[in-house]
Amino acid sequence: MHVVAQAGGEITRETFWEIGPLGRGMFYFLSVVAVVVFLYGVYERFARYTRGETDPRDRLDDLPTRILAAARIVGSNEKQFDRDLYGGLMHAFVMWGFLVLLIGTTILFIDLDFYHVLTGESFWKGDFYLAYKLVLNAFGLLFVVGIGMAMYRRYVVRNERLFGPHTGLEDDAFVWTLFLLGVGGFLTQGIGMVGQEIRAAETVSFVGVFTAGLLEAGGLTPEGAAAVYPWVWWHHAILALVFVAWIPYAKPFHMLSSFANVVARDEQAGRVLPGVPADLDATNAESIDDFTWKELLDQDACTKCGRCSAVCPAKASERPLDPRNVILDLKSYREEVDAGGETKPIIADGGASVIDAETMESCMACMACMDACPVEIEHLNSFTRMNRQLTDQGDVDSNVQNVFQNVMRKGNSFGEPQRKRADWADELAFDLADAREERVEYLWYVGDYPSFDDRNRRVARSLATLFEHADVSFGILFDDERTDGNDVRRVGEEFLYLELAGHHVESFAECEFENIVCTDPHSYNTMRNEYPEVEFEEFADDPMMPFEYEGRWNRDGEIDVLHWTQVVEELVREGRLGLSGTELDYTVTYHDPCHLGRYNDEYEAPRELVRATGCELYEMPRNRADSFCCGGGGGGVWMEFDEDPKPSEERLREALEDTDAGDAVEKFVVACPMCMTMYEDGRKTGGFEDAIEVIDVAELLIEAVETQTEPDAADGNATTTD
Repeated sequence: MHVVAQAGGEITRETFWEIGPLGRGMFYFLSVVAVVVFLYGVYERFARYTRGETDPRDRLDDLPTRILAAARIVGSNEKQFDRDLYGGLMHAFVMWGFLVLLIGTTILFIDLDFYHVLTGESFWKGDFYLAYKLVLNAFGLLFVVGIGMAMYRRYVVRNERLFGPHTGLEDDAFVWTLFLLGVGGFLTQGIGMVGQEIRAAETVSFVGVFTAGLLEAGGLTPEGAAAVYPWVWWHHAILALVFVAWIPYAKPFHMLSSFANVVARDEQAGRVLPGVPADLDATNAESIDDFTWKELLDQDACTKCGRCSAVCPAKASERPLDPRNVILDLKSYREEVDAGGETKPIIADGGASVIDAETMESCMACMACMDACPVEIEHLNSFTRMNRQLTDQGDVDSNVQNVFQNVMRKGNSFGEPQRKRADWADELAFDLADAREERVEYLWYVGDYPSFDDRNRRVARSLATLFEHADVSFGILFDDERTDGNDVRRVGEEFLYLELAGHHVESFAECEFENIVCTDPHSYNTMRNEYPEVEFEEFADDPMMPFEYEGRWNRDGEIDVLHWTQVVEELVREGRLGLSGTELDYTVTYHDPCHLGRYNDEYEAPRELVRATGCELYEMPRNRADSFCCGGGGGGVWMEFDEDPKPSEERLREALEDTDAGDAVEKFVVACPMCMTMYEDGRKTGGFEDAIEVIDVAELLIEAVETQTEPDAADGNATTTD
């Protein structure tokens, strides 16, 4: 009997049309098997994470809030839309189509196997049924369209970032299974509508009506539909059940692990690296189980989308780093070990290890991979763990090892005597205050490159002159200032970082000041975000640690740590530099430093300062959070690589060729000493010396300020706007 309407005329349809009692029983049996296999697989996956180390961060605090935030991030597909409208739409169609179809199946299950059994009635009828069919047809169509978009991108366009050494049959099986499920559902519906003539009035099932029309045009009769329907229905049902059972064992698991990864994310990840416990427990990466449970979850959450690889400046420069491959290499090795395979070193220099040392040395710690990742994989945590292992093994790049020695012996990365730390100020027309001896408003941490590198010394003098011109109360630490430790830490020398941090917080404690201002965004990041995280008391009794500071410094943020552009931007706003905004007329572009922009979300202060000089600012295509690293971060400024082009050369090319102003751009403006160093080098090696000038924002400002006191051409008298 083909029932499509109940007494009273309320429309519905028979769920198991042409499927007999034996078939129904078999379906329920297979469903139970599929669910059991699914649940066991999920249990095994999450149980595996417990064998990883405890994460230093509380990843599950305030869990309801975390889940709601993750639902918003995942549900909105905001990360998928970033930089990729096509990919965002594709993923939104697939995800929401899949979820709505899953919800629809669950509703039918509840009605058929619970509500009807308990009450003898059904709510799957009438207006509810019609609304149900309309919604499922609409979202089912979006699902198929989304899968079609994915297949077009993968098989027709062959988007390069989708392919790599870990691309395999499971990726093809995943997309084709979803496609067959979507199309099979509509085919089953269309055949059912041909065979049940009364369902022709079910016009809300617009895709089903269209499919039925095509089938009838192809010669399918109601009798033929009734004959073929069981075969098509079983094909669709078995494929769906196999897919459910398959989810925990292959790529489809990312549907669960990705959401879990977003729930467990740390919003400070990258800008604040995990600390080293005083007992050195699980500090490095000697085995795969030294990675924390969150780092293991990161590996399973990876969808192989390649977004991280597409934005990685190291990969673009043909260095051996591909962020996606590192995460997936670790995952593959873990699965091999779990299956009884042989163990090997996680990372080593030129050995038979999972990851080669040169791969990690290539990382610029720019955080572009993390910013681009749609599932919140925290690459830098795993990368830093491996860098610490390299340091522990003594496999560090020789140039970096020399830097470590310089910092340990001299307190700076240049190996210069500390007494020369403030020599850069000798050419100033005024004396700098010693913050150790007098109270100041701003304690200025100058940094290594502005102190010892000739090109950056000019920037330091410009900034000091700006402070003096604006009558700012500031002072420096002179020879008590040492390397800040940001990049030392990111290449794996955690204990040297702790020594430097301990020295500085003790020096800060002996000075009287209100705020700290940093020249270098790297210093700004580590003093603002990482120094307050250190439990100095745990290390104070260690005879190897040359400090006695106890507790945590600036834990409540009572001291503002600022980048100099933030301070000077406020001075300009207050009129203390006397700028009118018409002093200069250069055509310029501005490069966002990673540690100021992506790390700390400061994009506007430097731009406001550039505009305050009167310069016409043109943005490069990759700007703000999408900025392309100069190549100096993560110790890159200390290393030499065989790369073509250098990141700095590629960025200068972008400034002159891809910016709207084109080769009319006169000045490439930076706000970071490392950027200055890398771009001055790239300007020479890339042949851009005659095409563009690299200049710091401070130098641009001081030039604007100095135009106010130039002799008047008409009467020879000095003019001023002060």
